[in-house]
Amino acid sequence: MINNLIENFKNKTSVIGIIGMGYVGLPLALAFAELDYKVIGFDSGEDKVNKIIKNKESYINHIKSDRIKSCVEKENLDATTDLSKIQEVDAIILCLPTPLNKYKEPDLSYVINSLESILPYLKKGQILSLESTTYPGTTEEELRPRIESKGFSIGKDFFLVYSPEREDPGNINFTTRTVPKVIGGSTARCLEMGIALYGDVIDKVVPVSSTQVGELTKLLENIYRAVNIGLVNEMKIVADKMNIDIWEVIEAAATKPFGFTPFYPGPGLGGHCIPIDPFYLTWKAREYGINTRFIELSGEVNAGMPEWVIHKVMEGLNEIGKPLKNAKVLVLGLAYKKNTDDTRETPSVKLMELLRQRGAEVYYSDPYVPSFPKMRDHHFDLESIELNIKNLEKMDCILISTNHDCFDYDFILENSKLIVDTRGVYKKIYKNVIKA
Repeated sequence: MINNLIENFKNKTSVIGIIGMGYVGLPLALAFAELDYKVIGFDSGEDKVNKIIKNKESYINHIKSDRIKSCVEKENLDATTDLSKIQEVDAIILCLPTPLNKYKEPDLSYVINSLESILPYLKKGQILSLESTTYPGTTEEELRPRIESKGFSIGKDFFLVYSPEREDPGNINFTTRTVPKVIGGSTARCLEMGIALYGDVIDKVVPVSSTQVGELTKLLENIYRAVNIGLVNEMKIVADKMNIDIWEVIEAAATKPFGFTPFYPGPGLGGHCIPIDPFYLTWKAREYGINTRFIELSGEVNAGMPEWVIHKVMEGLNEIGKPLKNAKVLVLGLAYKKNTDDTRETPSVKLMELLRQRGAEVYYSDPYVPSFPKMRDHHFDLESIELNIKNLEKMDCILISTNHDCFDYDFILENSKLIVDTRGVYKKIYKNVIKA
């Protein structure tokens, strides 16, 4: 059984099933399909399935439609909402969200519910890989017992691995294929199968000794970023009080060829990983009686940045004799990251909420997000407005939250009363620009 499955991966006769066709699942599906694997994408959203199969088009900005069109026409890519088709695949890869609940505790409901939904269709000889970010022990404590309840023997007739996603939406320097893939198996045989699964589509596979190592590796990567962003955000506040430009400081420090990696401040954290992952570890660490003070402190600093930005908006408006209440404020950029349409955990929405709570008239402009998306905890009945002279001149403040390259910053500068810049767009000092 083991040798047959490995051979099928090598000769591309195996069928790959990917559950969750979002920012992680879709590029992974294309990576397999473009190498002539047969891929079935599973998603609960019929709109995504129809766009893939019927329209042959992308619903993610940085993924080109011609890639989907080519894979569908070659019959290498299919998509469905029917989970019973899991019995047709050899590999099952879970690319599902793992958010936090309102108490900042891990919410594994998407992963657990999906696994329980496919349990009736699992069969001997399959491999299941979890790619979702989670706390150490999830694969062994949550997934393995459920699979074994079907009578499977992990490592003998069913294989289980954890391999964290490392997608960076919009990063043109790295692709799914070129980013090394960490893989941990429930058993040595499972690890062998995981290497066979990913080995042909990823340039470099990095085996680790267990699924727990893989899970903690993913958390370390993102907590490293969260802590350093928290540090530079705190430095930004200190520099502001000292009337020092933090962006110039970072640029100067980055010239050191060793011992320093530049991180950049902003209006808060966004994306599915950085704002969430630290809480997965702090929650699990409490089970072992450990208080992760350093990680939690960086979380507090980053969580407080939207309030600090709004304070800078209020300062700027006061200088031109305008209170925040009833002021017209245009938030520039709704996506959490430049040049993408990804709005997951975007700080822009937090800024919009704070502005609305204080009585401001809130607008936004983002060509990548034409209408305000559906969100669990936030709603604005808004559409992106055009950046023309008329719209800019009627605004009391332009708040740069996301620095898309497509924005004409010179034009914005010339036609705006007040700009609050959270991204270091404007390097020089301008009388109508406040750096936040």
